[in-house]
Amino acid sequence: MSGLPVGSDPRRPERSAPDSARGGLVLGLDVGSSVIRCHVYDRAARVRGSSAQKVENVYPQIGWVEIDPDVLWAQFVTVIKDAVKAAGVQMDQIVGLGISTQRATFITWNKKTGNHFHNFISWQDLRAIELVKSWNRSLLMKLMHSSCRLLHFFTRSKRLLAASRFTFSTQQASLRLIWILENMTEVRKAVEEDNCCFGTIDTWLLHKLTKGSAYATDFSNASTTGFFDPFQMGWSRLITSMVSIPRSILPPVKDTSHNFGSVDEEIFGVPIPIVALVGDQQSAMFGECCFQTGDVKLTMGTGTFLDVNTGNDPQYTVGGFYPLIGWKIGQEVVCLAESNAGDTGNAIKWAQQLDLFTDAAETEKMAKSLDDSEGVYFVPSFSGLQAPLNDPCACASFMGLKPSTSKQHLVRAILESIAFRNKQLYEIMQKEIQIPVTNVRADGGVCKNGFVMQMTSDLINENIDRPAHFDMSCLGAATLAGLAVGFWADKEELKKLRQSEKVFKPQKEWQEYEPSMENWVRAVKRSMNWYNQT
Repeated sequence: MSGLPVGSDPRRPERSAPDSARGGLVLGLDVGSSVIRCHVYDRAARVRGSSAQKVENVYPQIGWVEIDPDVLWAQFVTVIKDAVKAAGVQMDQIVGLGISTQRATFITWNKKTGNHFHNFISWQDLRAIELVKSWNRSLLMKLMHSSCRLLHFFTRSKRLLAASRFTFSTQQASLRLIWILENMTEVRKAVEEDNCCFGTIDTWLLHKLTKGSAYATDFSNASTTGFFDPFQMGWSRLITSMVSIPRSILPPVKDTSHNFGSVDEEIFGVPIPIVALVGDQQSAMFGECCFQTGDVKLTMGTGTFLDVNTGNDPQYTVGGFYPLIGWKIGQEVVCLAESNAGDTGNAIKWAQQLDLFTDAAETEKMAKSLDDSEGVYFVPSFSGLQAPLNDPCACASFMGLKPSTSKQHLVRAILESIAFRNKQLYEIMQKEIQIPVTNVRADGGVCKNGFVMQMTSDLINENIDRPAHFDMSCLGAATLAGLAVGFWADKEELKKLRQSEKVFKPQKEWQEYEPSMENWVRAVKRSMNWYNQT
C-alpha cells in the first residue's frame, strides 16, 4: 500500500494541466540548515538555472543557535532572482513555487505590525535542555503516560499508545517556545493580548511573500513541532493544554500541495503562485519518489535523517522513531516514521576547518588509503546524541589516539562513525517498525562519499540507490508545486523522471565490521553524560 486512499487510481491525473502550466517552469526552493538553494525545473525535471547562499547562523551563547530573519529574507529573495536569471527566463514564465524548509526552527511576530519579536530559534538550539529534562521527569508527564497506558490496555488505541510514549526533545519547537515565553516579557504579553503569531520558517516566508495576507503551514511542517497530533491530523489539545500554549497562536494547517496564495507583485514583478510548503525531509522523501509503504530514505546532510514510509498509519516507537506526516494531497495522507543523528556533514565540515583536508571530496580517497582506522574511533556528538541513546549531554570525542595516528586515520574514523550511526538507526527501524523494506534511497551532500555509502550498504545488508542529483529537498518542493498546477500529471509521471546514478550493493559480511562497531559503541558510552559531570 502506498498511502493512497481506497479506490484511488495512481495513474489518474491528480490535477488538470492547464496549457500555461505545461509550457512554463517551476521553482523548487530549499531553506536548509547550511544552505538556501533554488533550482528552476522544466517538465523533464531538468535543472535550468540555480542559485545558492550559505545560511548564516548566529550563536549568541554556547548551545544557542539562531538565524537573523531579515538576513534570511534578503537571501531568500536574492536566490530566487538569481536562479531565474541563471535559467535565462523571465519571472512570468514561473507557474508555481514550492518551498522546502528546515523544520521546527521557529519565530514569533506581532500580529498587527508583522514585526518579529526575536530571531529564528533553530532546531539545533539547546537552550531548552533543562526544560526538556524537567518536563520529561515531571509528575504531569508520568501521570499522562500511566493513564494513557491504562486506557490503551482497554481500548488498544494506537493514539493512546503513542501518547503513553511521548516525550519532549530539544529538536521540537514546543519547549523552545515555552522558553521564549518564560524569558521574553514582550512575547508573553502579546500572547495574552492575542497579538502573537507563531510560525516555522515556511509560515513566516508565506507571511512575508504575501505581505501578511496569508498565514498557514502544511501538515508535514506542523507534525515536527511537538504540538501536532498525527492521529487526529490537527494541533494536539492534550499537549497545548499541558504546556499552556493557546492554540490561537498556531497557524491553520493546509495540504502540502495546495494554493497558499500568490507572491505580492512588488517582490518579483509578477504574482507567482505559492503552491507547496513542505518540511525538508518529507520533501526529500517525495523527491526520491518514496511513494510506497516500506520505502526508506537516508538523508546525509548536516545531520542524518532516516525515514520510512508507513502508508496512512502513524507509528510511534520506544527507540526513537517519531510519527510524522509525509504529505497530504487531497484525500491522500502519507505517514512517515523518522529518526535522526545530529552531526554528519557537520563533523566533516569541522574536520575541514582543522585542515585535515582541503576539500570534502578528498575524504573518500584518504579513508580508502588505509586498511582500517588503527583503533581510532570518533563520536559525532557536537549537538548531543539522538536515538537510540537520546543524550543531549554527550560530547564529541576521538578515542584510541596513538603517536602513529595520522590525518588519514582521523578522517577514516569520522567517516566510519557516520556509517555506524546509520547502522544504529536502521537496526531500531527494523526492530520496532514491522514493515518490510522495499527500497533504500540516499540523498544529501555526504551521499557523494562512496566510502560511507559502501560501508553503510555492508552494515545494513541492503542495496542503496544514489540518485543522479542530490538536491532532493528542492526537487520534492518543485514536484509538489508542479502537481498542484498540473505541470506534472501524477506521481507515476514523476517516477519515470527519477534518475539513479549508482546502486551500492553489500560486499562484506557483518562479521568483518562487528569488532570495530563494538569498540565504537564503547567509545560512545564513554562520551555520554559528559556535560553533566561536576
